[in-house]
Amino acid sequence: MAQLAELAELAQLAELVERRRTSGALAPAGEAAGEHPRRPGEPGPLDLLVVQPTPFCNLDCDYCYLPDRANKARIAPATLDRLFAWVFESGLARNRFTVVWHAGEPMVLPPAFYAEALAALVRHNGAGVEVAHAFQTNATLVDDAWCDFIAAHGIRIGVSVDGPDFLNDRRRRTRSGRGTHARVVAGMRRLRAHGIPFHVITVLTHASLDYPDEIYDFYVEHGIEEIGFNVEEIEGPNVRSTLAGPDVGARYREFLARFFDLATRRENPLRVREFDSTIAAVLHGGRSDPPPTQESHPFAIVSVDHRGDFTTFSPELLGLASERYGPFALGNVATHSLADAMASPHFAAIARDVAAGIARCRESCAYFPWCGGGAPANKVFENGTFDSTETLFCRLTRRAMLDVVVDKLGPRGAALAPWDGVA
Repeated sequence: MAQLAELAELAQLAELVERRRTSGALAPAGEAAGEHPRRPGEPGPLDLLVVQPTPFCNLDCDYCYLPDRANKARIAPATLDRLFAWVFESGLARNRFTVVWHAGEPMVLPPAFYAEALAALVRHNGAGVEVAHAFQTNATLVDDAWCDFIAAHGIRIGVSVDGPDFLNDRRRRTRSGRGTHARVVAGMRRLRAHGIPFHVITVLTHASLDYPDEIYDFYVEHGIEEIGFNVEEIEGPNVRSTLAGPDVGARYREFLARFFDLATRRENPLRVREFDSTIAAVLHGGRSDPPPTQESHPFAIVSVDHRGDFTTFSPELLGLASERYGPFALGNVATHSLADAMASPHFAAIARDVAAGIARCRESCAYFPWCGGGAPANKVFENGTFDSTETLFCRLTRRAMLDVVVDKLGPRGAALAPWDGVA
């Protein structure tokens, strides 16, 4: 099978990426045609509203960054109603945005809860802003009632699964220590039986890097066509990553290169989020001053927990704190307006350091024009401050990914991305 670099300098893949980009699938969030772009010094517009209706999760994955996932508390109806009122009062909802129901495990609450929640949002959406809804779920609780609700409301579904059982069940376990793979696969089969499309998120660990073929075969076996790869991150209570070893850089690139070849050798290539976005960045990016990313622009992402406490920048900051900054919560939707939050010294200190860290990346990193400055949560949890640069996360998800994609693009990629690459 010919390598992609031999396919007329990726003409076919470039055309595919361009179609996805012009359709809005790869456009930077908040910058699709006809939408208000993000502007320096101006909060929003809102792209993602991440809502944690309960911190509880029915699983106990050992790399999870959520600190309180045994807590069965749930958001009160009054708090949920106030949350949606706050969003539309804030002026952030200037474009289409997505509500991501993300806990814990969002499906531990019943469909009836979400029916009321969706109705509450509609009541407050007087301007008729287009709103999409998405669940990130472990799929172990999917049943026919859930499928009926998902289909009726057009909810997007992401399933968390780490590939074949011998990989998934190492880290994704129940509270009694049992593997979860069989239940996740059963949930995916039920979604498919109801005609509900879904993508999967796979966390890559040190163990995953030896098995690109087996992970690919798992996706094919189960009809999975859209994938996102997350790396095992150092965040919150997960203070170590198996990917932090000295041998990981080269092995991670080997994994990506092999999976790239597997995913793209088919007539209809697997859609891998990281490959699509990186190809788009290489073919269309490279600006000396790229626009701010979702995670680095204030209130492009708003995350709200079951108490109504909210924060911005990286969603992983929700409910957490650091020695340098204290709690990352900027206020509560019941007591603090957007203006209150932005006027606080707490927000000013965080925003100042996020911006300073991005400036450092701009000055020091050859990858900056294709990256935009890294994720604030990874900087603070790995380096202790937002005002910092390199992280394990950026070495793998930005530098290694760009190196592999540039290599696969051949001469065209080398011309567009003239860095030397790092190990």
